[in-house]
Amino acid sequence: MKEKQIIYYNDELNDEFSTAKITPKKIDENFKYIHKNPIWDILSFTFQNILSMPIKLSYVFFKLKIKYIGKEKLKKYKDQGYFVYANHTQIFADTFIPSLPIFPKRNFFIVNPENISMKPFGKVVELLGAMPVPGDTKAAVNFLEAIKKRIGKKQSITIYPEAHIWPYYTKIRPFKDVSFTYPVKLKTPTFCMTNTYQAYGKNNDKVKMVTYIDGPFFADEGLSPKEAKLNLRNKVYDCMCKRSENSNFEVIKYIKQTDKE
Repeated sequence: MKEKQIIYYNDELNDEFSTAKITPKKIDENFKYIHKNPIWDILSFTFQNILSMPIKLSYVFFKLKIKYIGKEKLKKYKDQGYFVYANHTQIFADTFIPSLPIFPKRNFFIVNPENISMKPFGKVVELLGAMPVPGDTKAAVNFLEAIKKRIGKKQSITIYPEAHIWPYYTKIRPFKDVSFTYPVKLKTPTFCMTNTYQAYGKNNDKVKMVTYIDGPFFADEGLSPKEAKLNLRNKVYDCMCKRSENSNFEVIKYIKQTDKE
């Protein structure tokens, strides 16, 4: 078995370990979250749910050996829009791991602007459902309107609350509650998908991904919006932490700098 890679980190909230170095475009009021031209929506649906599916399926089942547990929980909400929160551990595959069990519902995902700034692939990423985080107040208004429309059309939106990619990380990093504003405001169901890495093979020297789907979680309407947001975040975070305990294989070992010998 090859020697395990080691990564040293300082800050669980802000350290980023994606190898891609991209200058992000500014997402201002001119960015189109919703395209009025129906051709764009047809193209987006075609890219999301038809053309990309063979690539998605091949990658996750042959490369990651993925197994989904709890898909039946999503089926009960096929006629509703909802939010999905997931841990951010795959540079390429995180753009579609949640979409497969959600299919045929269209799944959109909130991303950093870097993801749609890659030339010449930025527009393709948008067509696949990427919604970049707004860069100013006016863009934020358009962003929230787009979220409302997606949920209103009974579609799903995936959020990576950890924000930064840590490849093959086996724990859940602490994350803020800011993104839980959306399900609280829109009173929608919330699910989480926890990607874990588990050993398999004759000598348990190979790794497969097992993704646990949990929920739905709902905001407590007896609390203030601020309290409900934190409460919902804690429900999701606690569930993901518990599921992450099923990871038993480290492809990459992460060591905090203060623990470095």
